[in-house]
Amino acid sequence: MINPGKMFILMGIGLIIVGVFITFIGKLPGDISFKKGSVSFHFPIMTSIIISVILSLILFIYSKFR
Repeated sequence: MINPGKMFILMGIGLIIVGVFITFIGKLPGDISFKKGSVSFHFPIMTSIIISVILSLILFIYSKFR
């Protein structure tokens, strides 16, 4: 069984990484943005892919050293 304390620490590290990406990187090339009149739509595809890869690596490393 996974220790809840370790799981919360890992989730916190993941949230910190996501926060850093959102704060410092902003819009990456590959993100989709549309603006027409007063309506705007932003879908961060590239940012989502990078965050997914980083979280997958963190979880992979966690599972190897557990």
